[in-house]
Amino acid sequence: MKKFYLIISCLIFLIDANAQSYKTLHFNSIVCDTHNDIISTCLEKGYRFDSNLTGKTHSDLKRMFQAGIDVQVFSIWCDETQPQPFAFANREIDTLYAWINRHPDSMVIVKNSNDLIQAVQQHKLACMIGVEGGHMIEDDVNKLSSLYARGARYMTLTWNNNTSWATSAKHETDTSHPAHLGLNDFGKQVVKSMNRMGMLVDLSHVGEHTFWDAIHTSTKPILVSHSDVYALCPVFRNLKDEQIKAVAKNGGVIQLNFYSGFLDSTFPAKETAFEARHKAEKDSLMQAGKQEFFADNYLFLKYADEVKNMRAPFHLLLDHLDYIVKLVGVDYVGLGSDFDGITFPPQQLDDVTAFPLITKALMERGYKDEDIKKILGGNFIRVLKANEVK
Repeated sequence: MKKFYLIISCLIFLIDANAQSYKTLHFNSIVCDTHNDIISTCLEKGYRFDSNLTGKTHSDLKRMFQAGIDVQVFSIWCDETQPQPFAFANREIDTLYAWINRHPDSMVIVKNSNDLIQAVQQHKLACMIGVEGGHMIEDDVNKLSSLYARGARYMTLTWNNNTSWATSAKHETDTSHPAHLGLNDFGKQVVKSMNRMGMLVDLSHVGEHTFWDAIHTSTKPILVSHSDVYALCPVFRNLKDEQIKAVAKNGGVIQLNFYSGFLDSTFPAKETAFEARHKAEKDSLMQAGKQEFFADNYLFLKYADEVKNMRAPFHLLLDHLDYIVKLVGVDYVGLGSDFDGITFPPQQLDDVTAFPLITKALMERGYKDEDIKKILGGNFIRVLKANEVK
């Protein structure tokens, strides 16, 4: 009997030691999430980021600290129907600055890698700005410079909509606007301007022609802030093998999106069935003035049990990561959750507080500590430094 209890005690000790080990590694690493849409969500719903939003959102200030997130790139987003996208972008930036001004002891804006490291050392959330959609510069390089001056350190060349100078992945075959594929001369000028000022060129959301034009135009490592692997889930937002190889050759980094629809190839059929069941209710919400994203989000919260069963298995996120590592190496992958911009995160990743589970899973898959630190944030910081103007 004593031997039995000794075995049980050893097992309990090993389990506790393993839990302590992954948490220690996670909280001793610099964890960078390159894409979170909480600003848009707070503006739409009237929420305060510095209040307890558990059960309402994926993120709030307290939970980011609980998650061990050191660096958060906050997405500045509006869709193509916004009549004054540049002004709206500035409104969202104002919102972030208001949060920081209310909590100067726990949040700080960072504009370069030195600021980032200093913020981490001071145990503050390093807040960065990423503009999600080139339509927000309104075809004006001066407005791009203005956003950079306010702290924007990446811009996604397109969102789901085409601009007059770049085609998106979702509408690349729409030749009505613009009447070209990829980047036109002005689009290439935008990329060169971003290189000169030290703003990362983000190729999430862009069409293949835009991707290749930007890769061939940029003289600095590029960012893919929130995308996944096409070979494992063939949807328009994911990267094909040749694109992944090109990012690695360029010295850039691919930050993995947590959206089930980009991770799980069986998800679209589940989503179609959900939409069919609730079409009438969605149509009613949109007729009442809700944007489509927020109408969808309302339904997803209302029918949470249905949604839970649709979510991708947690292991698929790690499968996408493994795929990139095996294809091009561990130096070219990181995490760009898209929390509060997605409605179907994988199982177990219910909100930002689940970030340590990724570290645990990486350890279980045999990744070395130094490689885990690269994935959690080191690779993004390398690309950030490489883009800075010396």
